[in-house]
Amino acid sequence: MVNPIFKQVTLIGFGLIGSSLARALREHKLCERIICGDTSESVCAKVLELGLADSATTDLAESVKGSDCVILAVPVGACAAVAQGIGPHLQAGCILSDVGSVKQSVIAALTPHTPAGVHLVPGHPIAGTEHSGPEAGFATLFEGRWCILTPPPGTDAGAIEKMKTLWEACGSKIEIMDAKRHDLVLAITSHLPHLLAYTIVGTAADLEEHTKDDVIKFSAGGFRDFTRIAASNPVMWRDVFLHNREAVLEIAQRFTEDLTGLQRSIRWGDGDALQTMFTRTRAIRRQIIDAKQAG
Repeated sequence: MVNPIFKQVTLIGFGLIGSSLARALREHKLCERIICGDTSESVCAKVLELGLADSATTDLAESVKGSDCVILAVPVGACAAVAQGIGPHLQAGCILSDVGSVKQSVIAALTPHTPAGVHLVPGHPIAGTEHSGPEAGFATLFEGRWCILTPPPGTDAGAIEKMKTLWEACGSKIEIMDAKRHDLVLAITSHLPHLLAYTIVGTAADLEEHTKDDVIKFSAGGFRDFTRIAASNPVMWRDVFLHNREAVLEIAQRFTEDLTGLQRSIRWGDGDALQTMFTRTRAIRRQIIDAKQAG
């Protein structure tokens, strides 16, 4: 497909993902115009200052008028209210998408407010950092990363192909996946690690003051990695856990059972069991490196 893919793209929400996508759209000339919709006046002003959009407005309904692609880059808990506000103003043939890391609840939130003739193609670029805001974005964020699309059954094939082409042009690898499977897979690869990071760093924060100072002073690589993850956007992750609760709780329960097994091995001095587990998990790391997902 020849650039541009779209005439006008509205991005609602200009945090890390929204601002990075705007930069990528601009760099690869994937649309003629970019419109910023954000409820924060200061964010809109910063977007214009950085040249990330051709116009910016806090009136979300106004921001989608005339756009043939609208992408929500807001916390998943905000999707329903945003969709309700913009739904009547979406033009026929428009593609409505998102970037949230939970898909079943987003589809349930967006579907009632998606007019006939508007194509719903939810998406999830698996990319990010612990930083947020319009200044945090960069055009190469999605390069070499997966973007999962979870279109509901019966979605227009042409709309799916357009979104696939857009994300590929941003450097992403594409997977089409059922929303339920997506939520279960992400519960183990992303949501549980964040839950553990928040818990471990929270435990450190509750230590007696002199011990906590030493934890910070002598932080080893593992703990530093946990603090990076735990520094992620708190509103976004609050919504992720609440909106993917069933999958997260299922995976957390399985983790708890496995942790109990390791505790038993340590208590009983069962070094063979520990080594077997650590050898198996080391192999997983090698597979991730081989798949070029460790950079």
